[in-house]
Amino acid sequence: MRRSEIAKNNFMRGLNCCQSVFCAFCDLTGLDEKTAMKLSAPLGGGVGRMREICGAVSAMMLVLGSVFYDADHPTTEEKSALYAIEQELAGRFREKYGSIVCRDLLRGIISDDAPAAEERTAEYYAKRPCPKICAEAAAMLEEFLKEKGKL
Repeated sequence: MRRSEIAKNNFMRGLNCCQSVFCAFCDLTGLDEKTAMKLSAPLGGGVGRMREICGAVSAMMLVLGSVFYDADHPTTEEKSALYAIEQELAGRFREKYGSIVCRDLLRGIISDDAPAAEERTAEYYAKRPCPKICAEAAAMLEEFLKEKGKL
């Protein structure tokens, strides 16, 4: 199964956007799914459902950090190189969707930033762009990693 399908299926089984995309790359991060789910859980709903940076984008950044960052040699150059890669990929996402901010991506959908998670119903899935965004973010990340020689 392709990572885009895994990410979409993850969302459809109740994971948040960050978990959905991040868990589709467990083989690259070296994390088991349970650990990946725990680490990425707070970043759903645009970070704690505050509708800030999109969870799918946050997941892409987590994967980039685990693939590109050399934690054995944390230097200014290493951080700068990672930031450049992150900005490049975020730019591609922004170009496609117009924003990397959850509330912008949900524009026109009644959604608040209350901490209570919404029930996952057929109506919820029908009105949300999230399954598609998760799938496309995973595909975008996979293509990016291939371009950079990491896949």
